[in-house]
Amino acid sequence: MFTHLKNIETAFQQNKRIVALVIMTSAIISVAAIYFAFAAYQKASAHIYVLANGKALEAIAADRKDNIPVEAKDHISMFHHYFFTLDPDEKVIDDNISKALYLADESARNQYNGLKEKSYYNNLISGNISQTVQVDSIQLNMDSYPFAFKCFATEKLIRATSTIYKLLVTQGYLRNVSRSDNNPHGFLIEHWETLVNRDTTINSQP
Repeated sequence: MFTHLKNIETAFQQNKRIVALVIMTSAIISVAAIYFAFAAYQKASAHIYVLANGKALEAIAADRKDNIPVEAKDHISMFHHYFFTLDPDEKVIDDNISKALYLADESARNQYNGLKEKSYYNNLISGNISQTVQVDSIQLNMDSYPFAFKCFATEKLIRATSTIYKLLVTQGYLRNVSRSDNNPHGFLIEHWETLVNRDTTINSQP
């Protein structure tokens, strides 16, 4: 009788161990399934499809921290493009300056007002002068916030009789702001100033 009871106890213990093992295995499988499903979801959500000319093009999404230097430099380039790309047309000048002023603080508006007071824009219009800018390089310090930058660019002033090239060097700081249609990168240029703006070459037109 005691042997029979001992066998029952042993079988019961074995069943408990089997049940515990099954529960533990199920839990491990469930956790693994959740982990791999989440990893697959993250991988799938990192792929973006952009529709261009009727075709779906795949793009890869990334965290903003990975793109900050690229976006910051593009923001600086966009600002200089709008601020210094001018044609002898008051509407073009107003439109470009308006776009530039969304990307910077009052330091840019102060420079604009200073040029306006000196009749710089009126002289462009009356002289039929077009002005373009090419950003050559941007030095960006990401070690401290707000991010300090220095921009090196070449201005080109096209007249009927000559083309003037100017060396342009500016500096300022970038701080984070909300993204918008007028400010897609979500940066604002602060304490912007022009360090150098001088003629380098003059090419006479035939």
